[in-house]
Amino acid sequence: MAEGKFATAINCMDGRTQIPVINWFKEHYGVDYVDAVTEPGPVLHLAEGNGVLIESIRGRVWISVNGHGSNVVAVVAHDGCAGNPKPKDAQLVQMDRAIVEIKSWGLGVKIIGLYVNNNTDVELVRE
Repeated sequence: MAEGKFATAINCMDGRTQIPVINWFKEHYGVDYVDAVTEPGPVLHLAEGNGVLIESIRGRVWISVNGHGSNVVAVVAHDGCAGNPKPKDAQLVQMDRAIVEIKSWGLGVKIIGLYVNNNTDVELVRE
C-alpha cells in the first residue's frame, strides 16, 4: 500500500477542474494525494451506461482504493464542460445515476459528488 492519505476523483479531463478539486480534497479531507481518473464528462458516461468506459473507470478506481487506500471517491461535474455541455441541473441528475453506478461496485468507501462552478469554486452537491 502506498504511503500517505489518498482520495480519488473521477473528474473531467478539463484542466480547469483538476487543481480546484485537489485543493478541495486537501482542505476538507486532509489528504496528501488525489488520484485522478479523468474522462471528458464522466457523469454522462457513468449515468448512461457506456460499458467499456465504465469498466475502464472502475478498474482505475479499484487501483486507487485497493492499491493506495483511498477511502473517499468523488465524481465531478462542472460548468462549461465540452464533453457534457448540459446545464448544472441536468448534470446533477446524471451525477445521481453515476453515484448509484459507483456504489454498485461495492468498494466500501464514501462516494460524494462535487460540482465545479464557473468561478472554479468546488461545491459538495452529493454526500
